[in-house]
Amino acid sequence: MAMAPVKPPRPLAMAVGRAIGDYAMIRDGDRVLLGLSGGKDSLSLLHVLLHLRAKAPIGFDLAACTVDPQSPDYDPSPLKPYLAALGVDYHYERQPIVEEAAEHMQGDSFCAYCSRMRRGILYRVARENGYNVLALAQHLDDLAETFLMSAFFGGKLRTMRACYLNDAGDVRVIRPLVYVRERQTRDFARRAALPLVQENCPACFAVPMQRQRMKALLAEQERQHPRLFANLLAAMRPLMQAKPKEPGGFGAG
Repeated sequence: MAMAPVKPPRPLAMAVGRAIGDYAMIRDGDRVLLGLSGGKDSLSLLHVLLHLRAKAPIGFDLAACTVDPQSPDYDPSPLKPYLAALGVDYHYERQPIVEEAAEHMQGDSFCAYCSRMRRGILYRVARENGYNVLALAQHLDDLAETFLMSAFFGGKLRTMRACYLNDAGDVRVIRPLVYVRERQTRDFARRAALPLVQENCPACFAVPMQRQRMKALLAEQERQHPRLFANLLAAMRPLMQAKPKEPGGFGAG
C-alpha cells in the first residue's frame, strides 16, 4: 500500500499554486519531471505538487529524477524506497560527474560544471521518457540572491526565470517555488520529518561563497526592512519573464 504524501501548510500550497497559475506552469495533460536532490526544497516541492495534483481541475503526471554525481559526501540512494512508498515514478541516474570534472572543466567552477551536467541529464531523462515539463526547486531567496550577485558582480539585471522553454524548445522548465521563502520549505521539511539527504560537497563548501555572502546580506537587511523580499519580488517580476496566463493552468484553493 502506497504511503500518503504529507499535506503541506496552506500558505506554502497557496504560494506554489499561485505561481503555477500566474505563469501557466502546468497545463492539462502535462507530464512533469521533478529534479529531486533530496534537500528540503525539492522534497517539499514533491509533496506540494502531489497535494495540488489531487486538487487541481486539470490532470497531469508527476515523476521525479535524482542525479547522483558519485561524490563521496552525497548519497541520495535512500530516496529510492521513499519514492517507491509514495508510488511516484522515479528515475535514478548515476554519473561520475565529480571524477569527470577534473578532466573536462574549462574555466568553470566545479559548481557550475556540475550544475550544467546535472541539467543535461535531467533533459535527457525527460526526453527519453516523454516528460514535457521539468520542475526545479529554486525559491524566492534563491532568485533574490541571484539578482544581487548578477548586479554586483556581473553588472546585469538578471535572475532565474519562473517558466520558459529550453533552447531546444521541447521541455518547459518551471520553478513553482518562486513565491516561496526558504524558511517555509525548511519549516515544512522539519515538521513533516522529510527524509532529507545531506549534500556536503567539499568543492562547494570548503570556502565561503558569494551566494552565502548574499544570503547573509539579505538577512541583515530584512531585519531592518521586513518588506524587503516583497519589494525584491516586485522588482524582479519583469526579469522572471511573466507571460499572460494561458488556458489550462490552475491556482490554489
